[in-house]
Amino acid sequence: MTTKPQTEQWGIFELALHGSAEGNPFQEVQLSAYFSYKHRTIEVDGFYDGDGIYRIRFMPDVQGEWRYRTKSNRTELDGKEGALICVAPRPGNHGPVRVANTYHFAYADGTPYKQIGTTCYVWNLQGAELEAQTLATLAQSPFNKLRFCVFPKHYRYNENEPELYPFPCLAKGSSRWTGSHAVDVREGWRFDFERFEPAYFQHLDRCVARLCELGIEADIILFHPYDRWGFATMSAEQDERYLRYVVARLAAYRNVWWSMANEYDLMTTKSMADWDRFFRIVQESDPYQHLRSIHNCYNFYDHSKPWVTHQSIQHSDLERVSLWRHLYRKPVVVDECRYEGNIPMAWGNISAQEMVHRFWLGTAHGGYVGHGETYLHPDDILWWSKGGTLRGQSTPRLAFLRRLLQEGPATGLDPIEGVVRGLPCAGKAHEYYLIYTGVAQPALLEITLPETEQYRAEVIDTWNMTITQGAVYSGRVDIPMPGKAYHALVLRRIEG
Repeated sequence: MTTKPQTEQWGIFELALHGSAEGNPFQEVQLSAYFSYKHRTIEVDGFYDGDGIYRIRFMPDVQGEWRYRTKSNRTELDGKEGALICVAPRPGNHGPVRVANTYHFAYADGTPYKQIGTTCYVWNLQGAELEAQTLATLAQSPFNKLRFCVFPKHYRYNENEPELYPFPCLAKGSSRWTGSHAVDVREGWRFDFERFEPAYFQHLDRCVARLCELGIEADIILFHPYDRWGFATMSAEQDERYLRYVVARLAAYRNVWWSMANEYDLMTTKSMADWDRFFRIVQESDPYQHLRSIHNCYNFYDHSKPWVTHQSIQHSDLERVSLWRHLYRKPVVVDECRYEGNIPMAWGNISAQEMVHRFWLGTAHGGYVGHGETYLHPDDILWWSKGGTLRGQSTPRLAFLRRLLQEGPATGLDPIEGVVRGLPCAGKAHEYYLIYTGVAQPALLEITLPETEQYRAEVIDTWNMTITQGAVYSGRVDIPMPGKAYHALVLRRIEG
């Protein structure tokens, strides 16, 4: 008797099939499989992985026996049948992250997910040594989401070439950063966009898997404008083939999020109709419906469109988070609010204290915020792009914030009016209130609480990471504060 393979819930079952390598298998071979559990059937696309190997990856979301049957236009790949047993998930496996309670997130098993993200655009293309250092840094960090690109990046501090390319390279050109990301700076580069380079994507697979092992969500940026190779200016047909290939490879990883682009509005060769089409392609190709977003530079995409699951925003005014919540009625993640660092560009030289302030401000308005770090380095190893080690001072303060969020309401923090004037307040009515002073330095806060409920006060120093227990209050009260900026007041309901 053949033992049926076992896969944990939200793990990956992979079927490897041998077929022909002749012609162009990336375009000429169609392969998918139908996975069935009781009354449910899920169709999953396969992909060609080079050397005559075809793969189908499946993420079972229900425990029990699943049966499958392949479908292909090639006889040697068609009609393959089998079964797998989906078993209980291992500790730490909570499934993919979903939108919860309209403005927040939770894992598939219901565990709350409080986003504290960071950005390392091309950490995955820096070679084994630096990549290992980045993973070691992440393992000791508070970050539970990492934004990074599929394609390499052309920009200042990014003139090194990757070891591999996503498509077969026919001719190499200039790596110079000329001061512009415009497409006309591409010199000499030629690629065969009709085929993929499997080794490049196999490495991407491993990077996503390593992040999953660390409990970190992989916010995968599918397109971006910072390009010297021609990846930002492919044809519509090539764009679609690329998207379907990436989704077929990566969708079975539970920690995947899809970002259609970083600074989509700088990609002048793409129209708004193109971005709508990209969203639909990813939505239709992904059987698990991972989270989907798009990141702006200046102009917002219309986040109210149905294929957008949450807002990924670049903006330095975190006071607007509550407005964006109201406008689009979806979770707000300000993935880029500028970066802690000291580079000449204004977007990359805010202080650590300002970075921490922006996280707290976004939180107090009911949203989530992303981190980045851009300190000058003699070898151009800046965290925001290449990873490595963190040199700034904001990270331990963000770990402190993450702990406080995890100790707060499981359903998330929503803006609450009528508790305090002139300062943001978020929480869960009749249970928990968080008030953030920001740059204000009140020595006293006038607070209005429910008359019949009692609340324990905690004064939080967001920079020094201290919590001072206060008295118990109810009704209309004056609560003493340190008279210093960057403090928070938390009021937790107690029984009594």
